[in-house]
Amino acid sequence: MDESSDADSPAGPRSPDLPEFPEFPDFVASRGRQLLRTAFLLTGGDAYLAEDLVQEALGRIFVKWRRISRLENPSGYAQTVVVNTFLSYRRRRSASERVTAEFPEVAVDDPDPAVRLTLLRALGQIPAQDRAVLVLRFWEDRSVEETATALRLSATAVRSRSTRALARMRALLGDELDAAVRRNPGTSPSTRKAVLRDAN
Repeated sequence: MDESSDADSPAGPRSPDLPEFPEFPDFVASRGRQLLRTAFLLTGGDAYLAEDLVQEALGRIFVKWRRISRLENPSGYAQTVVVNTFLSYRRRRSASERVTAEFPEVAVDDPDPAVRLTLLRALGQIPAQDRAVLVLRFWEDRSVEETATALRLSATAVRSRSTRALARMRALLGDELDAAVRRNPGTSPSTRKAVLRDAN
């Protein structure tokens, strides 16, 4: 019996079907925060659900990593997986979802937390796919074509959803955003650009 080989082997048994991708942890370390931010916006500020969605998305990415790592833009693909994971979750939950007036408590390090929470609250009140369009188009700064590809929509559908979702956001925010800005006079215009800029 070769004791040296036993000493160097992992403590527990490995599944023979589990691939080894030493570069995958580096990818997660470099892009994980951005993926979590996307999920956080998609969930309307639910940090726990955002973490679950990213965990599930990364699991899906891992098993296909050999192919994904060869893509021109693995980060963009990963972001698309997060969005699709969120939309799948929303479809599964739609039948049993209960509306609540309570907004989840979230930790923020934003210099304008009131404005940020106001935007998140409004995001949480629009349909999931419209929310995904806004997040990809304005927070993630994707083009209409990239957003259409990620969501499997036509470019025309992305434009119309953007217009409708922005109008809904403005209607929801109303005086609330102005009040939050007045309470935080140092608010940066970039903090509010996602709901104040045109959809086109």
